[in-house]
Amino acid sequence: MTAELIVATAAAAAVWALTIWLLSLAVGRYCIVDAFWGPGFVVTGVAAAQARGWSDLSMAQLLLLGLVLIWAMRLAVHLGQRILRDPHEDRRYAAIRDGHQPGFWWKSLFLVFLLQAVILWFVGLPVVSALGSGADNRHWVFVVCGLLVWLTGLFFESVGDWQLARFRSSPENRGQVLQSGLWRLTRHPNYFGDFCVWWGLWLVAVGSGAPLWTVLSPLAMAFFLMRVSGVPMLERDISQRRPGYAEYVRRTNAFFPGPPRRSEPG
Repeated sequence: MTAELIVATAAAAAVWALTIWLLSLAVGRYCIVDAFWGPGFVVTGVAAAQARGWSDLSMAQLLLLGLVLIWAMRLAVHLGQRILRDPHEDRRYAAIRDGHQPGFWWKSLFLVFLLQAVILWFVGLPVVSALGSGADNRHWVFVVCGLLVWLTGLFFESVGDWQLARFRSSPENRGQVLQSGLWRLTRHPNYFGDFCVWWGLWLVAVGSGAPLWTVLSPLAMAFFLMRVSGVPMLERDISQRRPGYAEYVRRTNAFFPGPPRRSEPG
């Protein structure tokens, strides 16, 4: 990666963070950052393409940017609709807000928005390095394999989110646990889908000129999903809020899909 590419994409991520922070102050909700998470990768990707020159992009590089755009827009619409339906602050951000008073309105710029901009920039390194690459050799085996993994991820993400939204829309399911469809195979099909999306994008990026060391980015994303802000954070107190979740945990894989296990008696 060139210094110009690093500066252009880091500046784009910083502008993204500042813009969404100002918007959060205007609407009074910090959780809106979730809806803009996906588009943030489009912002840094476009900055990388602009720094390289649009006319110099290969078909593989344009495909890579298109995959990011499709994933980002679907996620933005899904999360945006969920945020608009619920007028209350997300409990995760409410906990962060309550734990950093007084003055969280300005602290949030660093604790929420710029922090996510740094993570966004790092996770997106395969994409921006590929878009900024001038390498002539294209490895289409990587591109095709990456596209298949990406499609698998988009399927699990979109179908899992749709199944959960449909389940929650029924009043009789309030407080219940979804255990059918993709949710029968894994407790977090949307997180598994995100995992596949980023490994797929990395493969396409490598096939488009990104160096192999950018594997650190999907590895970091996998770590966040499985060990930090994904599964552990969501399941921290869910058994207290939803009867039957403990039994669901005993039967169902946490992350990678697999057949349900038989519950042991007693």
